[in-house]
Amino acid sequence: MKYLPLKKKKEFQRALKVGKRAYAATLSVVYFPSERIRYAVCVGKKYGKSVQRNRLKRLLREAFRAQAPSLEVPCTFLLIPKISDRYAYSAFRRDIGVIFRKEKLCRNP
Repeated sequence: MKYLPLKKKKEFQRALKVGKRAYAATLSVVYFPSERIRYAVCVGKKYGKSVQRNRLKRLLREAFRAQAPSLEVPCTFLLIPKISDRYAYSAFRRDIGVIFRKEKLCRNP
C-alpha cells in the first residue's frame, strides 16, 4: 500500500491546527482523521547537519511504513522526533506502535 506524503504548507498548518497530539519516548505525533493515510516527517535544522537530518527522516519514514498496515482509521500524520544524541529504527518503530495502540488507531491490542 502506498501512503501519500504531505507537501504543501497549507496541509502542515491544518494538521498542526486541528490535529490531536500524542507523545512517546522518541517522538511526537500530530494526527487527524482523513480519507487516506498521509504522513510527513518534520525535521528542522536543530537536529543537525543535512546528513543527520536525512538519516533521521529515512528512519522515521521506514518505521511509519512498517507500522501503517495495522491502522484501521485512515489519518493524516505529522511525525516529529525528539532531540537526542542517537536515533534508532527499532525505537521509532516501537514508539509509533505504542502511539497507534494508545490512541486506538490500530487493530492490534
